[in-house]
Amino acid sequence: MTTPTVTFLGGVREIGGNKILVEDGPDRILFDFGPSFSPRLEQFYVDFLQPRTASPVQDLLEFDLLPRIEGLYAREALTDSDIAYRAPEVHGVFISHAHADHAGYLKLIDPEIPVHVGPGTRRLLAAIDATSPSMKYGDHRWTTFEDRVPIRIGRLEVVPYPVDHSIPFAYGFLIRTSEGTIAYTGDFRQHGPRAADTHAFLEAAAAEKPVGLIIEGTRAGPDPRRDLSEGDVRGGVDRILEKSDSLAVACTYPRDVDRLRTLYEAARAAGRDLLVSPRTAYLFDQIAPLFPAGTVPTVGRTPGLSVYARKRRRTFRWEEPYLAEALGAEAVRARGRGCLLALDQMHFPELIDLRPPAGSPFIHSMSEPFSEDDVEDQVLHNWLEHFGLAFHQMHASGHASGPELLDIVRATGAARVYPIHTEHPEAFRKAGSAVRLPELGTAYPIERP
Repeated sequence: MTTPTVTFLGGVREIGGNKILVEDGPDRILFDFGPSFSPRLEQFYVDFLQPRTASPVQDLLEFDLLPRIEGLYAREALTDSDIAYRAPEVHGVFISHAHADHAGYLKLIDPEIPVHVGPGTRRLLAAIDATSPSMKYGDHRWTTFEDRVPIRIGRLEVVPYPVDHSIPFAYGFLIRTSEGTIAYTGDFRQHGPRAADTHAFLEAAAAEKPVGLIIEGTRAGPDPRRDLSEGDVRGGVDRILEKSDSLAVACTYPRDVDRLRTLYEAARAAGRDLLVSPRTAYLFDQIAPLFPAGTVPTVGRTPGLSVYARKRRRTFRWEEPYLAEALGAEAVRARGRGCLLALDQMHFPELIDLRPPAGSPFIHSMSEPFSEDDVEDQVLHNWLEHFGLAFHQMHASGHASGPELLDIVRATGAARVYPIHTEHPEAFRKAGSAVRLPELGTAYPIERP
């Protein structure tokens, strides 16, 4: 009988880009399929320089940015590539969560291959697809799974467990093979509002006495970030708003629902309205039914939430319901201290019309830059200096800290540990002799010790 294997087709010594192939006899399933956030991708494609839509696989294969696997890609995605189209030879794809580095290449996959997601992730992907011209996922045989309910694919059985992350509806997986269980964490943390979910998954993983642990290590190795919880962020934003008598601006990830809820609650406590983009308002409307009633604010139904209408030449049909009562720059400027504006960095030109008074707070609720030479960070500070805005860093990471990761490895007790989604896998060696530093494209046997 053939020994089952796990092959890492992405996510090796890089942030993001997870592509994990598990095979057991004739059965093959893939976990996550997205682009990397590492410099390797940006050596060739950055900003508006992107693979051609007419030949995406060919353009990404040119620089070894996709795995060369037959029976995976859609026929139309393979145009002019050196991979011949073959009927699907992968029997399912499981997506851990809706971040681009885990789901962004789904559009390249053969639409006949089932894509397994949680119902919340399916709702998020549909909302992103509807509102983001550059992010499309393609047509698939979508299958929504239930928490902790096994999915059988031939010899393989997959059990999805919810975990806490900086986007809702994230999952880790127990993957049961003919030679034992592998636990795959996906992206996770233990300091957010759903920390109990992470703890339950890790306890379930340890109880299985896994032969393998595939663990993300974003914060392994050197890490300049402060260890703030979501509650710490809330307290910091409260203090900032309490001291300010002018318009406040915050910049955060547009799909970090926990952070947007934190900003909303802080704004209301300070007697302010939170202003969001039409895209965020649409996202809230789509996911609010999946949360306990009243916990996700929605425009027109929740007091203190409004839409900011930035200056544009055209709008999309999905935006129209949100623009009728939206506030423009002049109205926001007049309201001043009555507003907390969530502004994407790409929309900084709105500051030219908004013109907050010098000293107004700017809350950067995103990851700290990793180096003083970060070009985007310098551009951000150029804008803030020009308008005299006061910079405040206030962010809770979506990932477990380095010491937490080592504790988790030890507590899980897996026979083999494979660190991925990290630029510093060697940092895991402190956790013991079970750690293996995976190589790209190598098939590792799954076997009992």
